Amino acid sequence: MLEADYVIIGSGSAGSALAYRLSEDGKHSVIVIEYGGSDFGPFIQMPAALSFPMNMRRYDWGFQSEPEPHLGGRRLATPRGKVLGGSSSINGMVYVRGHARDFDHWAETGAHGWAFKDVLPYYRRMENAPEGENGWRGTEGPLHVQRGPGVNPLYQTFIEAGREAGFETTDDYNGAKQEGFGPMEQTIHKGRRWSTANAYLKPALKRKNVSLVKGFARRVIIENQRAVGVEIEAKNSIQVVKAQCEIVIAASAINSPKLLMLSGIGPANELQQHGIEIVSDRPGVGQNLQDHLELYIQQASLQPITLYSKLNLFSKTMIGAEWLFFKTGLGTSNHFESAAFLRSAAGVEYPDIQYHFLPAAIRYDGKAAAKAHGFQAHVGPMRSKSRGSVTLASPDPWEAPSILFNYMSHEDDWRDFRHCIRLTREIFAQDAFKPYRGHEISPGEDMTSDEALDDFIREHVESAYHPCGTCRMGDADDPTSVVDPQLKVIGVEGLRVADSSIFPRITNGNINGPSIMVGEKAADHILDKSLLPASNQEPWINPRWQESDR
Repeated sequence: MLEADYVIIGSGSAGSALAYRLSEDGKHSVIVIEYGGSDFGPFIQMPAALSFPMNMRRYDWGFQSEPEPHLGGRRLATPRGKVLGGSSSINGMVYVRGHARDFDHWAETGAHGWAFKDVLPYYRRMENAPEGENGWRGTEGPLHVQRGPGVNPLYQTFIEAGREAGFETTDDYNGAKQEGFGPMEQTIHKGRRWSTANAYLKPALKRKNVSLVKGFARRVIIENQRAVGVEIEAKNSIQVVKAQCEIVIAASAINSPKLLMLSGIGPANELQQHGIEIVSDRPGVGQNLQDHLELYIQQASLQPITLYSKLNLFSKTMIGAEWLFFKTGLGTSNHFESAAFLRSAAGVEYPDIQYHFLPAAIRYDGKAAAKAHGFQAHVGPMRSKSRGSVTLASPDPWEAPSILFNYMSHEDDWRDFRHCIRLTREIFAQDAFKPYRGHEISPGEDMTSDEALDDFIREHVESAYHPCGTCRMGDADDPTSVVDPQLKVIGVEGLRVADSSIFPRITNGNINGPSIMVGEKAADHILDKSLLPASNQEPWINPRWQESDR
């Protein structure tokens, strides 16, 4: 029988954590539904190969945005994992919790019980981060978090340049002090990608009470306003996976709202247009879509110490062989090993700009490497006011939804990105970079006016792949909320959503960490356990935040 106490749709960042925690005491049976296949193989498990899986239809749903009106009609790739571990198996393996104030903002806007003091204990429960700040970080959780080896001198140069420019430094941006330049953290362990499949799902599947069902979720079956099962397509037939207690949708910020709408939960007028029977009129389903955008600012290097010398076929073969046989060498890092979180202006209380630094001039997808030694900073604002939507393209479950991020639709986004470009140039101009600094590859030294920078942004800005917000958590009486603070879908019994779609507002930095935390905390809500005791630790806020950006 395809039946369990709890049925989870999606084996990704939150879904895997949920499977692990819901089954931990052995009292409850759990089924995880996943359409994607195995995560076995070097393209996923070797950290340095990160550009491959997100460009492979085997591992990625292959979503694209609609033509973005403010980006010259460009369609932007929207990768989501279609594999065990979901997007944690195809992402860049960067680990960021988000800033304390992000979660305080969640609580202030209706997500009661999700302030920083409430979520910090769950971060500590999930982490195994022995290099992190004492007292702030977990050291016994399933999720291994490490620092990169930092062998290339450019990593430290970037941090030193930030210090010379007058900014803070931080030893642990996931500890008390996010603001500043410092080492970047990675979900990598013993040379392998430490996805939620490796950290949570595979250990859970060794238990007798957890099983994995391979199938395509078509809709949630709802009877008398209660979710009772999931209709799936498997082995060319339609089957039903039944839930005795609850169903949890953990299918991503793209697929979770799509599933809700296919199940009759969403904006009534949109459901009617597609001939879908309305179960619960929730106008917020699919709305509030947010993401981070970023640019690469690339600089030529005067010294041949960058990763450019390793981009030839022979070097790649040797790196791959060393990784395959020994799990050592350049294959064991994502090469994002230094970072910064900065404030854009006086009067901004906590960081709203993120940097990833890379000792190579290369695109995220591994294409169009600069034909010379170079280095780059990925930079972007963290709290864009632009909002988009995920809507049904048709009532056919197999058809991809319509995704419109509405990127750069707010005037402030343009101002913020121009500031990011000029700030990066200031950092690269510091004395620390003098021995290495050649000409500016991109945007190029002649790009100085607001108009020129705006043209560059319009043509070259890319998604950082952090979609969230489409099943917003908030007060049950707020018409824009989709789930309440216990993650229950408003208006339906026995159904919850737990993934990045529930974020009221996007967090600071990469969102894989917060997505896992949502799965961890959701499990305690679902099992009706006492929540972990709130923390009384206070984050560091720059005492000069009202006077200066640094």
